[in-house]
Parts: sequence; structure tokens; C-alpha cells
Amino acid sequence: MAKIPLGCEPVVGSLTPSKKREYRVTNRLQEGKRPIYAVVFNFIDSRYFNAFATAGGNRVTVYQCLEGGVIAVLQSYIDEDKDESFYTVSWACNIDGTPFLVAGGLNGIIRVIDTGSEKIYKSFVGHGDSINEIRTQPLKPSLVVSASKDESVRLWNIHTGICILIFAGAGGHRNEVLSVDFHPSDIYRIASCGMDNTVKIWSMKEFWTYVEKSFTWTDLPSKFPTKYVQFPVFIASVHTNYVDCNRWIGDFILSKSVDNELVLWEPKMKEQSPGEGTVDILQKYPVPECDIWFIKFSCDFHYKAAAVGRGRYTCGKCNPALRFSLQDYLMFSRNLQLD
Repeated sequence: MAKIPLGCEPVVGSLTPSKKREYRVTNRLQEGKRPIYAVVFNFIDSRYFNAFATAGGNRVTVYQCLEGGVIAVLQSYIDEDKDESFYTVSWACNIDGTPFLVAGGLNGIIRVIDTGSEKIYKSFVGHGDSINEIRTQPLKPSLVVSASKDESVRLWNIHTGICILIFAGAGGHRNEVLSVDFHPSDIYRIASCGMDNTVKIWSMKEFWTYVEKSFTWTDLPSKFPTKYVQFPVFIASVHTNYVDCNRWIGDFILSKSVDNELVLWEPKMKEQSPGEGTVDILQKYPVPECDIWFIKFSCDFHYKAAAVGRGRYTCGKCNPALRFSLQDYLMFSRNLQLD
């Protein structure tokens, strides 16, 4: 368990926006009466940087930003199960460059949508409970990772439909996993966090041969030798309450908890002693009245700014209608050396 070293007092960052607004509302859209849980731009494929997708209820919708603030609806996928509620969606690519959308939610089923043919490409069944977040490997965008209420994180190959690795077990999360993220440059590393108040860093380096094997596997996906990764290489207790979102910022991690703050910190691992190390907290950003759990934050393409919602409600995912009833958005920026 990582400990915060003495003498490393964090700088308190400011979330107060400048008097001169650097943004303005250009359009508003209404998607029925069910809450929208996720909005994600396509940062995976430069051909579609102006396209974004939303997830909410049993629907995933694709939009395109046009000149003059116009937003066009391109396509919409409606799940056959009316009780499905998608909590998360992520852009990905097949190995031939075909753009995919990968969505999951209440039912624990991952839907891979081919946006070119506007059809379901594959459906993944494996998680034992709802899926809280899906993220795409930026260096290999046909790999996605999913975080679930079943206390596990799973790595999938969307081209072959194979579940390659399951991050769970003796050293895994002890409660619902709420968020997961790939390291932007270290292809082997991911970070996950959840309702056990911890952030865990995992390495796939030892199991990378299985990742490579998943691309050439020709037998049934169910016959693939899926491996369990039971021990993270680092465990950090930076927060004292649920950690509902974490993102890599270079080698730093920005994480959010329902204790009304975002924390920018650096994990300092001992290469010879996996699981051991210290945490250097670099900066804290207070976010008042942000005790609704499951509210994510998002970073811009260059990781220089982030946006986070907040509200005064005391219930979160137990009342989905309030989860995205946000009062305002707070913007903050910090120049970081990501080399």
C-alpha cells in the first residue's frame, strides 16, 4: 500500500474560471427523457475528430459538429432490451481502420457497433454485473478495457472477440470498479479505481504474449486461454472515499473522489518490489459540493485542461435521473511536461 511521504505538501490549485470566458454554448440537444451518462469525442481517428457519441438509456447516438455551431445526428443504435441502460461508450478501431463504438452498462454486456455498416459487430459476455467504464488503448485501438461492478477489470480484443486478461483476485479491487484508463505511452500499463477507495496500477508486460496471440487466434473466443492478473504493481490510497474517475496525465495520475476534490499525483514505484512505493501528491483541486459519486471528469486532447461537473444532490447512481443533473462545469488548466 503506497504511503504519502512526509515533506511533500501539495499545492492547492484553483478552479476559479477567468473573468473572460474562453468558451460559449453553440447548441443544445435533447435526447428523450432518459439521462445521458457519457459523451465522448473520437480522439482515436483523426478523420473523425469532429464526431462524438453519447450513451444513455438503451441508446447510443453519433453526432457530428459542423460549422456555425450546427450539430448533425449521424446515426443512433437502440438496444433490443428496453431495460438496458448504457453507462459508458468509447471509440475504437478494427485492425483495418473501421471505426467502432464500444458501449456497456447495466446488463454487463459489451456491444461493439460498426459505425460504417451501422450494425452490431460483436457482443461480449463475461462480466458478472454492470459495466461502469470502457476505455480504448490509444496505441492499439482494437484493444479495450472494461471496469465492472463485479470487482474486475477485463481486457478485450474487439477484432477477435477475445477476453485476453482479467484483472481481479487476491490483489484486486474489493468493491465496485468505477473507472479505468490506459497509460498514454506505456502500452503495458493501466490504472483502475473504485469503491474500495484505492487506485491500482496494473502491468500487462508479463502477459503480453497473450495479447499478441489474441490477434491471430482462429478458434472460438471461448477457447482462448484467458489469464488472471491477480496482483497490481502499485496500490495507492490517495483518497478516503469512493474514487470514481482516474486518468493518466503522462506518468502522473489525476483522480477524483466524492470527498470534493481532484488530486494530481505521481506514483513512485519500486521496480524490484512490485506493489511497494510512495505517492507524491503534486496538486489538489477542491471541487465543492461534488459528493455525487459516478460523475466523471474529462481532459482535452492535449491534457492541458479538464472539465468536471458538480451538484448538491446527495444520491448518485442509486437515482440515475439525478446523476447528470449538474449545476455547472468547472474548468482548470495546468501546464505539464509529458515527456
